[in-house]
Amino acid sequence: MNTKVKDWHIVSIYDNDLLVGRVLWGICTQDMTSRFSVGDYVCTSKIVEILPKDNLVKTCSGSTYLAEGDGKKSEIQVQDFELLRGGLSPDEINFLKYEAGKCN
Repeated sequence: MNTKVKDWHIVSIYDNDLLVGRVLWGICTQDMTSRFSVGDYVCTSKIVEILPKDNLVKTCSGSTYLAEGDGKKSEIQVQDFELLRGGLSPDEINFLKYEAGKCN
């Protein structure tokens, strides 16, 4: 395990109805790699394996994350992926899209 995260989401990324992949998004509580500071958001590379019994998530870059506590499953569209990579949570992205839709 390289990094521990809380308040995490397994985020499914769609291009319309086609699943492109899944990533882990969460808040860092500990990082053995020194890439993240405690309290920073983490958005991983594509998930290749989830070990639910151990709360471990493995990514295509070879990193392993421990998902602490309860998490969520979320969905976003591929055009919103840069917002996720930029630090917005899936909940914040979906809220912004909902609010923008109310104005149309």
